[in-house]
Amino acid sequence: MEHLFNQFCDYIIGQLNNSEHLIISFGGEASQFIRLNDAKVRQTGIINDASLSLNLIDNNRSCRGSFTFQKSFSENCIVGKEELSRLREEISQLPEDPFIVLPENKGSSREINESNPLPFEEAVDALIPPIQDVDLVGIWATGKIYRGNANSVGQKHWFETETYSLDYSLVTPDHKMVKGNFAGTDWDQNAYEKNILDSIHKLEIMNRPSVKIKRGDYRTWFTPAAVSEFTGMFSWNGISESCIHQGSSSLCKMRNDELKLSPLFNLSEDFRSGIVPKFNEKGEISSDFLPLIEKGELKNTLVNSRSAKEYNKESNFANDEEYLRSPVVREGDLDESSVLKQLDKGLYLSNLHYLNWSDNIGGRVTGLTRYACFWVENGEIQAPIETMRFDDTIYRFFGSELEAVGKNKDYLPNILTYEGRELGGFNCPGMLVKSFSLTL
Repeated sequence: MEHLFNQFCDYIIGQLNNSEHLIISFGGEASQFIRLNDAKVRQTGIINDASLSLNLIDNNRSCRGSFTFQKSFSENCIVGKEELSRLREEISQLPEDPFIVLPENKGSSREINESNPLPFEEAVDALIPPIQDVDLVGIWATGKIYRGNANSVGQKHWFETETYSLDYSLVTPDHKMVKGNFAGTDWDQNAYEKNILDSIHKLEIMNRPSVKIKRGDYRTWFTPAAVSEFTGMFSWNGISESCIHQGSSSLCKMRNDELKLSPLFNLSEDFRSGIVPKFNEKGEISSDFLPLIEKGELKNTLVNSRSAKEYNKESNFANDEEYLRSPVVREGDLDESSVLKQLDKGLYLSNLHYLNWSDNIGGRVTGLTRYACFWVENGEIQAPIETMRFDDTIYRFFGSELEAVGKNKDYLPNILTYEGRELGGFNCPGMLVKSFSLTL
């Protein structure tokens, strides 16, 4: 795949006129998917897919197009040349862009991450036995993922990695659910079976009658999965430098009013895991580690080269949308085995869903509790709670009300597959807060 990508790049760049610049981006995968229902295999298959996009720049104008990348070099050349002609037609009708960023050559890179995943032919025999006595629905996805980037001034990047994930739900006879995920790079059968057993234990509690709790403020433990949902909101009108300048960011108060979160809260972009490439759509390489929020203070935002040019800032080579690509929330000192004792009385929230900003500038988030959310008394889980709506602000649950952060981080992968398997995910610990608002 890498050789074919390099071949095509050399060909299509050779078709450019003197005034033209080109940035080429590639994404591909060789994946196995297994769809499970009632803990039985309902559908399985192997997919080999790839696509390539061309970003043509000429006379301070740019436009993009994409096409399916094939295994035939000659076919790719024919389609690529046709797409280049189409882009030339389109670009002549566009206005000039005052903040256009031209490609540069700051050195090429090649990163291939080896792992010991579960072989395709062994997947069913490994996955099914631990779940054969429960009703499990889910999707297993594994295999290699490829990313490439090249430009007309000679820079080339190639990245490939191999990951797996099982995104699943366990279901009770009356349709209550426990949401779970198991993901990584090196397969560990014992860790997988422990993950399933933990979810089965929660499922047993879900069989108890649900309790309806009143709206109000509650002492709350957020599992790493719940913390990842909140952290993901920083990618949406949050940590982006352009959003702050446009006045649409939830972190405007941190920049403009010097408001802080809790000293216990630390967020960074960390590419050292090798799960995500360091290069962006323009082929620019980010640093291995970028602190964003340190001890509750806003240290850096995500700044792409276009925003840097528009707002007179220094770029840290964020992607075009300036969202988190490899976020890590730093762990604390709360031992997970003592979480229920520390919580004493309140909420144990495993999953949150349908999050949205209810007051973007105020950092206020709304959403629903769902899947294995429990009421706790005297340091013991009593019963599942009925679904509730919450509405609270990051300046409380990541700020004034944050009491402790868990010792261990979980890796929560990006499981989206709309146009292919996505890379990355969140590394998050759990968090204990003194007060969290349920409103409906």
